[in-house]
Amino acid sequence: MDEEALADVLAAFEVRHLHRRERLFDQGEPGRSLCLVREGSLKLTRTTASGRPSILAVLGPGDTVGEMSLLDGSDRTATATALTPSVVLELSQARFDRWLADQPAAAPLLLRHLGRRLRASNDVISDLVFADVPTRVARLVLKLAEQFGLEDGRGVVVVEHQLTQEELAQLVGSARETVNKALSSFAGRGWIELGRRSIAILDGERLRRFAR
Repeated sequence: MDEEALADVLAAFEVRHLHRRERLFDQGEPGRSLCLVREGSLKLTRTTASGRPSILAVLGPGDTVGEMSLLDGSDRTATATALTPSVVLELSQARFDRWLADQPAAAPLLLRHLGRRLRASNDVISDLVFADVPTRVARLVLKLAEQFGLEDGRGVVVVEHQLTQEELAQLVGSARETVNKALSSFAGRGWIELGRRSIAILDGERLRRFAR
């Protein structure tokens, strides 16, 4: 967007500060806003009919959530919870509608954004169908590193993901024991180092080659 259009939309956002484990919204509530993560990280979880929660995605700075509800008027399909202290920008349905009416040139940008989201969803489905669990785990580690990884000065990328072992397993659609076995295998090869809710990537190149 041009500077004027960007300034208009940013002025319409409201800033929300979330504590760790604080919910941004709950599954089933009316979806009346779009949210953009500015700082921190959030997890999206969905509860099944049997009452079992399952994590769908992890969001980091620059990620959006809730745009589908603005377009189709549906309720929230998942619960968004802060994994770390986070700052979220929220745009209400009314302000979104006014902004889009004033900035019609933004519609193609929104369509491209939704297209990227659809491609990402297709990639997830493809991984679940065609990739084995170790490959999916490697791809997840690399994705988390892209979102949250920080170099420690020695060329090692440290990922403070704040996820439990069960949540990591849910993200790749496998059992916790199978995912732990894959992570332990990577650690044994010297590619990663496992910490408490963190992963240090020691040899990203070999991990990337394995994930292809």
